[in-house]
Amino acid sequence: MDTLPALQGPMPEIPRFDDGMVNLNELVRTLAEALVNEVMDAQADDACAEGNQRNGYRERRLLTSVGPITLRIPKLRRGTFFPNDLIDRYSRVDRAVVAAVAEMVASGVSTRKVERVARTLGADRMSASQVSRICEALDATVSDLRERSFGGVRFPYLWIDATYVKCRDGGHVSSCAVATAIGAADTGHRALLGLEAVDAEDYASWRSFLLSLRERGVAGVLCVTSDAHAGLRRAIEEVFPGAAWQRCIVHLERNACALGRNRRERRLIGSVLSAVFAESDPDLVRELYHLAAGELGAANAAVGDLLEEAEPDALAHLDFPPAHRRRLRTNNVQERANREIKRRARVVQVFPSRKSLIRLIGAVLSEMDEEWACRRWFDGDSIAEAYEDRSKWAPAPAPSYDGTAAEHAARIITVVLADEGCERRAA
Repeated sequence: MDTLPALQGPMPEIPRFDDGMVNLNELVRTLAEALVNEVMDAQADDACAEGNQRNGYRERRLLTSVGPITLRIPKLRRGTFFPNDLIDRYSRVDRAVVAAVAEMVASGVSTRKVERVARTLGADRMSASQVSRICEALDATVSDLRERSFGGVRFPYLWIDATYVKCRDGGHVSSCAVATAIGAADTGHRALLGLEAVDAEDYASWRSFLLSLRERGVAGVLCVTSDAHAGLRRAIEEVFPGAAWQRCIVHLERNACALGRNRRERRLIGSVLSAVFAESDPDLVRELYHLAAGELGAANAAVGDLLEEAEPDALAHLDFPPAHRRRLRTNNVQERANREIKRRARVVQVFPSRKSLIRLIGAVLSEMDEEWACRRWFDGDSIAEAYEDRSKWAPAPAPSYDGTAAEHAARIITVVLADEGCERRAA
């Protein structure tokens, strides 16, 4: 790009003070904002020279010496465009950590270790007014994220979970449950739908959290994936009636292995269940699950009862399009988000208040949400299939096997048991 394009559209009106004098600072700010956005548009057009296409904008706010300017960062259909020479991708999170640590130092509740972290980050050199300005900007961003409306967009799939962090509340340190909801929109993109700090992970808290999602326009839900928390499951059934509930198979495997009486039995349970969920054919997976529940139940009645009770919920993902099943059957998208939250929160250790806790976690999730908006997670056509022709993916009425799937499942279970040094019980 040798030359800059001329500014498009009519020239903006010259900003003036009330007495008619030209506001030079506002004029420079307006021109800087327009010029920077034109430069990014030209760079995005160059990136589309080889057949790529533009796909709208996402806005970011940048503080400059002449005031805040709004960057309209172009989005591309393939790949990403980001002005790394203008703005740091993770500046919000870094400022959130500085603000939280600075608040701890100022309130006198930090340990010596946290004070060393504060000095490393430069928080001990920040004035109260600087911390206040940082917090104000971050709080506005997090508030927009938590309160945005989703009217006109359907979310067929939700993943819901909670993670715990230490927070000072009422004069003492306690664990605070941070509930989050991630959804897949009918456009194929992921999005953060909700974030809340709650006292306890019980039915009342989950119901209030899910109702807030529905009030902000989260609708069209076909399946919700979570762990087997009784209060959460009850709240899902009430707030999103008609939606399937998928019990995370990773949590199910852990629960089943925990019932093993010794290391050998726990290894056997894990191997059998891994073999069940490694298959992709719905008929075969169902037959394998039946055989696994019988074989493991013969050795450990508690494991057999657990698998029998969990069967409809553990296999709920098989009723949806094949391209969606692997992501629907686990809560991995939430686990990855929780790991990132823990990694960033580990610097602060104990948050001085719930407000600072929401500020940091909101900043982390805001960055993740922006990254998710740049690429599709599901194909839009396959999501349309899930809505328009769900009967195509529904299980066939029993008996659904002609003997082929059952025989193949029996061979798989026999091989797994043989590898673990066990004999298969007689049918």
